[in-house]
Amino acid sequence: MAKSVTPQHRALSESRTASEVDAFLQSMAQTPAAAAGRGRLIFAMDATASREPTWDIACDIQAEMFAETDALGGLDVQLVFYRGIGECRATGWLSSSADLVGRMVKVRCLGGRTQIGRVFKHAINESGSHAIGALVIVGDAFEEAIDPVCDLAGRLGLMGTRAFLFQEGDNPDATMAFRQFARLTGGACCRFDAGSAKQLRELLAAVAVYAAGGRPALENYSAGRDGPVLQITRQIDDRGR
Repeated sequence: MAKSVTPQHRALSESRTASEVDAFLQSMAQTPAAAAGRGRLIFAMDATASREPTWDIACDIQAEMFAETDALGGLDVQLVFYRGIGECRATGWLSSSADLVGRMVKVRCLGGRTQIGRVFKHAINESGSHAIGALVIVGDAFEEAIDPVCDLAGRLGLMGTRAFLFQEGDNPDATMAFRQFARLTGGACCRFDAGSAKQLRELLAAVAVYAAGGRPALENYSAGRDGPVLQITRQIDDRGR
């Protein structure tokens, strides 16, 4: 029998989510500014079986990542996904939402273990040839030996690429690992669930703007807005005083 959710439990859950988002925004505000000009962002997604229920939602959200960056010179996004038995693939660099969504809708989730270490290795290789404004990872689990992956995260951080990790659900192993990866790269992490798609959409849009134009672009983007994007700008302003 499914458990009922009491108003008290719901309030506690919403409070926890708000607290985690605040921490994410503050961490993001403290990362160094990205270089101005056309940005590059690696978008990595867990495509194992557990992610299937929210994959279509993710496709819809990603369609808007490019919309706010055109005036900044644009954004190039590379989609990376892992699934099945040792399958980890990367697309070429994509410059439109139609191209990105077109690639995503062709992906079908398959059972398998996480491969975040391979994502970091790929990001290190890409960063060696061209500056990457940000690495975004969306997933719900971590099933690898932690130390080797932490070593890769540290190497990526030394190259100047920050990782922004979005955890679906509350798997404790993923929570612990994602926090370490964020710290080692100088990035940030935040949890979300199927009920916070709007919030995830806003946060990803903010990361895209940040990757394309740095803090000045983010400040312009937040003008006249409220919610998470405005909070980021306020934290940047407070830190600069």
